[in-house]
Amino acid sequence: MDKPVLSGITQNHTNAGFVAGTTSTYTTTLTTTGSINGKFATTLAAQTNTASPTADATTGAAFNALSPNKTCALVWGTNLAGVIKLAQGPIIATQIGVTTTVGDFISAPRFPALPDDFVPMAYALVRTAPSAAAFTPGTSSWTASGVTVSTFRNISVLPDRPQTS
Repeated sequence: MDKPVLSGITQNHTNAGFVAGTTSTYTTTLTTTGSINGKFATTLAAQTNTASPTADATTGAAFNALSPNKTCALVWGTNLAGVIKLAQGPIIATQIGVTTTVGDFISAPRFPALPDDFVPMAYALVRTAPSAAAFTPGTSSWTASGVTVSTFRNISVLPDRPQTS
């Protein structure tokens, strides 16, 4: 017998309203709901200026810092137990900016490989300008001088590529 087409789906079922909080935190307006490989994940209540994870959900290691004129994609989600997770995509070069102004994308950053126990719920793109101090996800301020963070994009599933404009 054939498997149903929808078997094993990993999907976010609620737009939790992820936004950048103050400094390096994040905020959501609704409780999360998602499923991983067809199983409902434990929900995570709405969060207000909650500390962002400081270790990559994929590698378990500390995040890699972005030096000036770099970009990467960051993906927020939860695991089956409802624990917030953050994953960092590969760091790639941007066009060279001017002082505190970030350069344009040369190409869109790629999403990270995600662990099996992860339902993506939002993503953002980070770019650094020539004068920016190294930016480390989870610890550096979203509003640091020379750093541009896109609006958090709330998603039901990870798109095929990040939206760069």
